[in-house]
Amino acid sequence: MHVPVLLDRCIELLGPALSAPDAILVDATLGLGGHSEAFLSTFSDLTLVGVDRDPIALVKAGERLAKFGDRFVPRAGEHENLASLLATVNGGRINAILFDLGVSSMQLDEPSRGFSYSRDAPLDMRMNPQDELNAAQIVNTYSEAELVGVLRDFGEERSARRIAKAIIAARNNAPITSTAELAELVRDAIPQAAKRTGGHPAKRTFQALRIEINREIQGLPAALDAALGALVVGGRIAVISYHSLEDRIVKRRFAADSKETSPIRLPVIPDDARPSLHLLTRGAEVPSDLEISENPRAASAKLRAAERVRGDAA
Repeated sequence: MHVPVLLDRCIELLGPALSAPDAILVDATLGLGGHSEAFLSTFSDLTLVGVDRDPIALVKAGERLAKFGDRFVPRAGEHENLASLLATVNGGRINAILFDLGVSSMQLDEPSRGFSYSRDAPLDMRMNPQDELNAAQIVNTYSEAELVGVLRDFGEERSARRIAKAIIAARNNAPITSTAELAELVRDAIPQAAKRTGGHPAKRTFQALRIEINREIQGLPAALDAALGALVVGGRIAVISYHSLEDRIVKRRFAADSKETSPIRLPVIPDDARPSLHLLTRGAEVPSDLEISENPRAASAKLRAAERVRGDAA
């Protein structure tokens, strides 16, 4: 069973916004529903809308959260269309929203999904199995330049060109179809020194492919726009990210909305120049050593949270 990351802290940060009567929380990355179950158990009057692009996750989370009756509302959706989805929830006004970004434990632990470099499976990595693009298509059809771009931009992989050349050479003999084959290819392609640091040699390559397939980075700014635009004044947002690309986007957006925008010094700051967000975390918070020891997948997590203090945040 998936262990929710930074669960107690998320409840502490979002809790004040959920004390309002008939409060609505959106779990924008439902997964197996671990965070959602804890929020519904903690706040007895809460209605929670759980959003996920993965139909398998929606079914499993629905089974887990069925005991809460109509207080749990499952919705299929992706980050790119979160704005239209939120517009249908309580007239587009919500009290809090949670993002737990990245791949879920369910997806990692199911070998047939092809997310893990530690288990042999068909190359896939689609969060929504109905999407057309999968990892095998990228590996076997992208040009060398396109592969280098994906690996550098989304994996921050220093050996991107070496890996891309190795992929091209291998697929010229036969298509690359399995996770084990790709992981071994990456291991052989990178310099020996790089293999001694940063975990599994294929970690960054698999991350990059997953992000490209599922448009994770591309969709995040639009999702933040939608979330902040739907929050009521006093509403709160919490975002857990797992790599620097995601965290940088969240950090910059929160920072921009937490600053005054008046172009000149005025004795009285106009209302529309006041910050729309108040930061609730000092920088990014990380899990404790104890949590990491109990749940190693929490090791790379970073949490940022903010409260909406003025209207028109989006």
